Amino acid sequence: MRDYKSLAHTRWDCKYHIVFIPKRRRKVIYGNLRKFLGEIFHELVRRKGCKILEGHLMSDHVHMCISIPPKYPVSHVVGYLKGKCAIEIAKNFKGKQRNFNGEHFWARGYFVSTVGLDEEVVRAYIRDQEKNDGNRDQYDLDW
Repeated sequence: MRDYKSLAHTRWDCKYHIVFIPKRRRKVIYGNLRKFLGEIFHELVRRKGCKILEGHLMSDHVHMCISIPPKYPVSHVVGYLKGKCAIEIAKNFKGKQRNFNGEHFWARGYFVSTVGLDEEVVRAYIRDQEKNDGNRDQYDLDW
């Protein structure tokens, strides 16, 4: 039996595979920023009543499997994550304390896919991202 969650009048199990990238796909997610992003993403999704089931931060993109209640559109949760996270990055890594208009860390779009009965396959794919990307990087060096 599946483990369904409940709201006042709803039983639900909504999971999404989400991928987004920094502006111009820069390879900037490493070191202290990588650790910081992991913590801030977990805090932000908790505030929305969501949960990160699986996640992996690559140097140039973010993969997450998130459980989102049906009362929130996926686009609002992703926009909230990217927007609040960009503000926190500006505060903690760029030294800004206010006037955050125009702070752009993330690219505009994102990828989303629903996760149904193949959840374990998607979660394993996210877990093994670094190994899969490492193999592809080897091909790029050869030419």
